[in-house]
Amino acid sequence: MWRIRMIALLMLVAILVLSCSTGDRVETPVDVETPTKSGENILLIIADDMGKDATVGFSEGSIKPDTPHLNNIRTSGLTFTNLWVNPSCAPTRASLITGKYGFRTGVTWSGRSLPGSENILQNYIAEETNNRFATAVIGKWHLANSRTFNPESLGIDYYAGLLPHLNLADSYYSWQLTEDGSSTTNSGYVTEVLTDLAIDWVRSQEASWFLWLAYNAPHGPFHVPPSTMHSQGDLPEYRLGMNALPYYMAAIEAMDFQIGRLLASMTPQERENTTIIFIGDNGPPRRVVQSPYAADRAKGTLYQGGINTPMFVSGNRVMRTGTDNSLINGTDLYATIAHLAGVEVTEIYDSKSFLSLLTAEGSHRETQYSEMDDGTDDLWTIRNERYKLIVNANGHEEMYDLLSDAYEANDLLSGLLDSEQSLAKVALEAHLDSIRHR
Repeated sequence: MWRIRMIALLMLVAILVLSCSTGDRVETPVDVETPTKSGENILLIIADDMGKDATVGFSEGSIKPDTPHLNNIRTSGLTFTNLWVNPSCAPTRASLITGKYGFRTGVTWSGRSLPGSENILQNYIAEETNNRFATAVIGKWHLANSRTFNPESLGIDYYAGLLPHLNLADSYYSWQLTEDGSSTTNSGYVTEVLTDLAIDWVRSQEASWFLWLAYNAPHGPFHVPPSTMHSQGDLPEYRLGMNALPYYMAAIEAMDFQIGRLLASMTPQERENTTIIFIGDNGPPRRVVQSPYAADRAKGTLYQGGINTPMFVSGNRVMRTGTDNSLINGTDLYATIAHLAGVEVTEIYDSKSFLSLLTAEGSHRETQYSEMDDGTDDLWTIRNERYKLIVNANGHEEMYDLLSDAYEANDLLSGLLDSEQSLAKVALEAHLDSIRHR
């Protein structure tokens, strides 16, 4: 009997030991990466016609919209004060997606189509990373005049939005939504619908993604957004001749509200793994320009009010906060986003990565370039840290000292240049010539 009890006891102990050790194996973390929904993600948000004078964090403009979500992106990351883009919508978008100046692609003004032969950013990333990133463009495309020439036809995984901009026949509540190659009239508030599409697409992703989210806001037509999305009060329907600024601010606030919805829809880990880049595609239209900009020196011009727009970058790849005054071209987003995606590139085409600036101060560009050709005037501009030169194809030139005259009130060429200014002009002309003729 004693032996039977002893055997039974030993068997019980053995079972308990096996049970405990098995339980330990289940509970002990394994030193491998746990599969998650989120890889490294990139979110590029483009605001349409949003200048520094209507953006929190910049000194320009006395009236600012209430944008808590943009402000959070700004304060948690880096604000770039010297981004140069093009003075109208399509050329900026073309330069971002190709890394090239407009005169190389032919997109130097709105209404010009992007050549299908260009190696667009999303395809470049796919080629260099073995298709690591799912890609989408949602919102305003504005780089073609045909429904058949859309982001999906260029190789982007998913597109939904407006191929042109909202025209006079459209409104923010009645517009043409193109998805899967077909267009239908949509009566939803466009800023909200685009955000819904973005939320749905992001939720459907199982690995790394790159979303290009191009809002129409705050571009006209001026309108009254849903009251829950803005703080501008009980606005009547906008009519020509009315003060447009409250409507412009309301559109920005509604966009900010929707950006908040998109970010809130992500899991904490997905949000943590997402680098956010927010930019304005050109300066404000003349009906909503604020001081120190002048109405005739904003959108559609090569003055600072037309081409120097806001940019915020935040996320786990951004180790700095505050402001950075480096000279950045819109084309630089091509190399920078590719660099973020893991492509070993620092310079390509007219693009230079500023990824290193997200972690430490440093030098970037010695000069910036922008241009416009609206069919009437063909102009170019170039600047260094101090001086800016504007050249018209008809021979007219202007030159400004941006350190002492940030908003271009005093054309240095209206008088005699001193020796330093003369040398700077020669150097800028030489650099401009090297860009235009290489």
